[in-house]
Amino acid sequence: MSLSAPELARYIDHTLLKPDATAADIERLCAEAREHHFFAVCVNGSRVALAASRLEDSGIYVAAVVGFPLGATDSDAKRFETESLIDLGAQEIDLVVNIGRLRDGDDRYVFREIRDVIEAAQTVPVKVILETCLLNEAQKRLACSLAVEAGARMVKTSTGFSTGGATIEDVRLLRECVGPKLGVKASGGIRDTPTALAMIEAGATRLGTSAGIAIVQGLSAGTGSY
Repeated sequence: MSLSAPELARYIDHTLLKPDATAADIERLCAEAREHHFFAVCVNGSRVALAASRLEDSGIYVAAVVGFPLGATDSDAKRFETESLIDLGAQEIDLVVNIGRLRDGDDRYVFREIRDVIEAAQTVPVKVILETCLLNEAQKRLACSLAVEAGARMVKTSTGFSTGGATIEDVRLLRECVGPKLGVKASGGIRDTPTALAMIEAGATRLGTSAGIAIVQGLSAGTGSY
């Protein structure tokens, strides 16, 4: 695969979701996103307004997580959180699906939850986080089909806060399940250029990572070609 550093940067959601992240950390995240022209920053809800103010007129999106990191909050709470974060300036929503209800086989609940958040988001794109490390193949396929049916714009592998992150196999599976029209975001454990490129080769259209600078610089240094 052949990508320039600026092209690779546009795959990246520059991410900071640590609970102890300070305002200064978020400001640094946004400054780095501006410098390297990443596609988006991804932050917790209480930092959306700050990120939006620092990225105004930059062309860089502000993505906010909903139901993060467990996905176990009530659906109504997720809907309200979505509406609130969009009011604060979120331009993308990364929704953690209710993993327990999915594993129960409660298709109707999971579908309604995703659909309700998408309705609350209106025109703002919603990515559905599946937490693939906690699901078997059948559950991953089911989650993808529900996300597609509900109208999600993208499925995402992981929160980065569970027992595992993105794998090449899961990215390939998600791409197979959603087809060519939906996005696939690989997230969790992507820390170097070869891994990032391999995820894209497997079908990822977006990468969630806190190591975006190192990934892009690795490509510039020629360490990420293959």
